[in-house]
Amino acid sequence: MMNSEVESPPMPALSIRLGELARVFFKLGTIGFGGPQAHIAMANDEAVVRRQWLTPEQFTEGLAVCEMLPGPASTQMGIYIGYVRAGQLGALVSGFCFIAPAFVIVVALAWGYFRFQGLPQINDIFLGVSPVVIAIILAFCWKLAMKTLNDGVRIGLAIATLILTLTTSINVLLQFILAGLVGLWWFRPQNVGPSSRGWWVPPTPLLLANLPAETLTLSSIWGLERIGEFLLPLTIFFLKVGSFIFGGGLVIIPLLEFEVVEQLHWLTQTEFINGVAIGQLSPGPVVLTAAFVGFKVAGILGALVSTIAIFAPSFAFIMLAAPLLLRARQNLWIRAFLKGITPAVLGAIAAATIPLLRTTLTQPTLFYSITSGVIGLVALVALLCYKTPTWLLVPLGAVLGLMVGVMPT
Repeated sequence: MMNSEVESPPMPALSIRLGELARVFFKLGTIGFGGPQAHIAMANDEAVVRRQWLTPEQFTEGLAVCEMLPGPASTQMGIYIGYVRAGQLGALVSGFCFIAPAFVIVVALAWGYFRFQGLPQINDIFLGVSPVVIAIILAFCWKLAMKTLNDGVRIGLAIATLILTLTTSINVLLQFILAGLVGLWWFRPQNVGPSSRGWWVPPTPLLLANLPAETLTLSSIWGLERIGEFLLPLTIFFLKVGSFIFGGGLVIIPLLEFEVVEQLHWLTQTEFINGVAIGQLSPGPVVLTAAFVGFKVAGILGALVSTIAIFAPSFAFIMLAAPLLLRARQNLWIRAFLKGITPAVLGAIAAATIPLLRTTLTQPTLFYSITSGVIGLVALVALLCYKTPTWLLVPLGAVLGLMVGVMPT
């Protein structure tokens, strides 16, 4: 008589599982245009639907944990799948293979941008791409506001962060921590027992550096002459940023803009917005803008250091704390802290967008300024009303910029 129970297939050898993870996530890292939601959907198709590495319940639980953690959720989801499939080595392999293709693309585009920066065609491309990026940021702010600003406290936190970021030099990370503490108090769990304890977040030390009088000049392609001087500053700065990307990859914008442009003077305002655009052009997460910054500061070595540092917290959260993460997600104190941080993130992104918008609209001629504004407005309508994917809008912006550049003015 045939046994009615279906036995699960034996687990392949570790080397086979690692090879499968490498192939799948290298492919996703190469073709994964469309932003984090597209990455997550493709990962679900590969890991759950086609290969049954995870059950739908496991995938959903992992996604909930990754959405709670700081860092790019789509990258962390890849690390989580690798961890479930093949342990610590699997997490390393899947995460590395997902990040590597986009890193190479960003570094190559950064080299091309700085190498050919003076060519009219490059300026024309970013005439169209930069306003599209601004529209992507504004659409993100609108969607986040509709989702999170549902009471007076959250609205107040968002407005307070917006005002403080625009009018003071208070570090954005410190503002996030303060907003989280407000959330701990205002959204604290009710009727908790005497043994319950709050969740304390130690303040992150600010990066101390001697500020140059002028914006940093471009490094050599490998950055050998600068990496010794900037190894520690780049590592500390991007470790700090990678630990506080709450609410999606675009949170990197206020964190970077405040220090990289205004305090450290590593990039100009124009270079920064174009670096964000290059991050959007890659198939990986937008936090790979860190590689663009690192390349300007210390060449390819600087890009590598910056990328490792900004993703290191994501690997650590998944690989070192995976058994605790599901329980932590249920912790009411952690939820209260995050309820305070989320509106502060919104306010900081909105504040950082204002100078970027001003830079984007300040073009050599009135015609170009109007054109930039129209492209941005059309992109914003396409995002909010028609849900046009960003991977399509950014190249279209580049084409429009090139077309405008050859028109007589």
